[in-house]
Amino acid sequence: MKSETRMTKDSGVPASERLVSLDALRGFDMFWIVAAEGIVFALHKTSQSGPVAFIARQLEHVPWEGLGFYDLIFPLFVFIVGVSMVFSLGKSLATSGKAATYWKILRRSLLLFLLGLFYYGGFSEGIDHLRLLGVLQRIALAYLFAGLVFTSCGPRGVVAVCVGLLVLYWALMTFAPVPGVGAGHFEEGKNLANYLDARFLPLRKWDGDHDPEGLLSTLPAISTCLLGVLAGLFLRRSDMRPGAKTLWLLAAGVAGVALGYLWGMQFPIIKKIWTSSYVLAAGGYSCILLAVFYQVVDVWKFRAWAMPFVWIGMNAITIYMAENIVDLKAIAERLVGGPIADAFGRYGELVIAIVVALLIFALARFLYRRSIFLRI
Repeated sequence: MKSETRMTKDSGVPASERLVSLDALRGFDMFWIVAAEGIVFALHKTSQSGPVAFIARQLEHVPWEGLGFYDLIFPLFVFIVGVSMVFSLGKSLATSGKAATYWKILRRSLLLFLLGLFYYGGFSEGIDHLRLLGVLQRIALAYLFAGLVFTSCGPRGVVAVCVGLLVLYWALMTFAPVPGVGAGHFEEGKNLANYLDARFLPLRKWDGDHDPEGLLSTLPAISTCLLGVLAGLFLRRSDMRPGAKTLWLLAAGVAGVALGYLWGMQFPIIKKIWTSSYVLAAGGYSCILLAVFYQVVDVWKFRAWAMPFVWIGMNAITIYMAENIVDLKAIAERLVGGPIADAFGRYGELVIAIVVALLIFALARFLYRRSIFLRI
C-alpha cells in the first residue's frame, strides 16, 4: 500500500476529479460496521421498545429470506467499489493505458484478498481454520472481474455482463438439481450454492458446511459491483445537469427495488446466497442513497455534517482493519470504564460505545488531516 498526498488546498481531496459524496457515502457505510452497531445495541439495552428497538432489529441480519437495513451494508460497499473504479480506473486508462490498468486491477485484488485472509485470523489457528472466502475476499473478486469488464468493454458490454450473470445465476439456482434434493430449492442447506460450498470449498466455512461469501454466489456479487460501475458512468457524464443526474439515479434506484421485489416472488431475496433479486433490491437502495448523498454533498455543497464520514471513507479499509486488529473497546474501557461507567448506571455501556466511535473518528481525522490515505 502507499500514501497518496497530492491534495487540493481547499477541499482536502486529490486534485484529480473526485466526488466528495462518494467518500462520504463510503464512510457512512463503514461507520455502521465499526461504530454505530455498538452504540445502537448499547442503547437498546436501556430501552426494549420504541424507535431504539426498531433500529436495533434493523442492525441484525435477517435469518434467511428478507431484507433489513443491515443486509444493505455489504452490497452498498461493493456498489461503491464499482462507482469508484469508474473514476480511478478511468484515469489510469487515460494516463497509463490498458496494460498498466490490468496490472493495477490484479495487484489491488490480490492485496485485498490477502488482507481478507489476515482479517479472519490467517494461520493463527492452523490452516484448517483459514477462511478462504470472506467479506474482503468477495470485494477483491468483485473488483477483479468488474474491473476487467469495465476496462475491456463499453457501457453496453457492462450491462450485458451484469444482466448475463444475474440470469445465469438464477438459471443455475432454479434448474440445476441438487443431489438428494432436486432443483429449484432455495432453503438453507438445500440450494445449489450451499451444496457447491459443502462439496468444493475447502477449509473453514462461516456457516458450518457452507459460506455466505461462497463460491457460486460470487457471480451475482460481481453484478452488484457492475451496477456501481453503471452508476459511476452515469455520474461521469458531462452532458447532463447535476440535478437531472440525481433524478435519474433516484428513478433507477426505485426501479431496481421494484424489480428486485418482483423477481423475489420467484427467486427470493436472500443475502446469504446473494440471489439475483437481492442484487437488484440492494442495488436499488444503494443507488437511492448515492443520489441523496450526491445531491446534498456535491450539488448543494452541504458538507460540514458529512466530513466525519469523509474522514472514514477516504481510509475505509484502513479503519476496517484497525477495528479488527486493535481492541478499541478495551481502550475505551480504560478511559471511561469502571467507576466512570458505573456512574452512568444503565447508560455505562452506551458511554463506552460512544467513546469507541470517537476513537475511530479521531484516528480517521488524524490520517485525513495529515493527508495519509492508504490505497491498496
